Amino acid sequence: MASEFDVIVYGATGYTGRLVAEYIAHAFPTGVRWAMAGRSLSKLQDVRAEMGISADLPLITANSDDAASLRAMCERTTVVISTVGPYQLYGSDLVAACAATGTAYVDLCGEPGWMRRMIDAHHEEAKRTGARIVFSCGFDSIPFDLGVLTLQEAAIARFGRPAPRVKGRVRVMKGGFSGGTAASLKATLAAAAKDPSLVPLLASPFALTPGHSGPHQPTGMIPEFDSTINCWVAPFVMAPINTKNVHRTNFLLGGRYGDDFVYDEMMVAGLGDMGKAAAEAIAKLNPFAGDSGPKPGEGPTKEERENGHYDVLFIGLMPDGTRIDAVVTGDRDPGYGSTSKMLAESALCLVQDVAGDGGIWTPGALMGPALRSRLEKNAGLTFTAC
Repeated sequence: MASEFDVIVYGATGYTGRLVAEYIAHAFPTGVRWAMAGRSLSKLQDVRAEMGISADLPLITANSDDAASLRAMCERTTVVISTVGPYQLYGSDLVAACAATGTAYVDLCGEPGWMRRMIDAHHEEAKRTGARIVFSCGFDSIPFDLGVLTLQEAAIARFGRPAPRVKGRVRVMKGGFSGGTAASLKATLAAAAKDPSLVPLLASPFALTPGHSGPHQPTGMIPEFDSTINCWVAPFVMAPINTKNVHRTNFLLGGRYGDDFVYDEMMVAGLGDMGKAAAEAIAKLNPFAGDSGPKPGEGPTKEERENGHYDVLFIGLMPDGTRIDAVVTGDRDPGYGSTSKMLAESALCLVQDVAGDGGIWTPGALMGPALRSRLEKNAGLTFTAC
């Protein structure tokens, strides 16, 4: 039977949830059956009015601590978009409800410990019910996941095999991380402090590939001079989640990138002595330290979001030293403007473009080229290989 809705935006009264709802309302004024959901009906009504969305748009009340309300919500839709994090605090019952009811699910999760718990607990059930559950459908980790996929497709087409060594290098990133990202990282660190057994899992690049590992991977935690691009590079704060998702994509695709695949991500800091000093300064900086950053529910102005952008270079090195590159760019700030568009387009890709088996997926493994096409057409991203 067809669902009542194509998409429900759960957490629509939060900062990122509002951006997702606003994007769907204006980019897809017709052709998408959707609703807004959250804990408070009155707040949902206020947000709907503030955004100028029709009063006819359905509103649904559901709460992360009320499993029955979550299941009832899931039973009404094809896909749930969840912006209610940190997911390790508020997301487990919703994933369980989606897995049980066969409902597709997308989120912004960058919490690998929780993601692994959900894989262990619900992957087989999601396969049985047909629930397509896809974590990390924002800046972490779509540009990186699909960037590596784009490079490897080009390598296979040109050389007949994937590149065994790929470097992700963030060349430009204007715009901040979300308050939700900061809260998620703090929740992850708190969980690890309470349960030290999580530490090896969080440190492993293969934390999301149960029963599978690969060759030694660079940590990316120490500034270094990268002779491939003749620049100093520094640790990239999102690398610990992005690299895990890239390896899970390779795992889910049956090793398409090769059993010898090695991948890391770092930020380009600059040339010469100034580049070295910048790399060392970046390595000491914790952008989530203290209370000066945005809180969950807070974020930049529309002008600040629209003035943001990013540019990521992917370098593939073949066994004979031949190099192949791919570049991903985005036209909004990564933490909010671009992320909200990527999340919405991921959900609509599951509704309109991609079938696929149930299970807990990555964006690259399940949606791959179809999602890339949507993002280029609608969401201001570019993917090029050269």
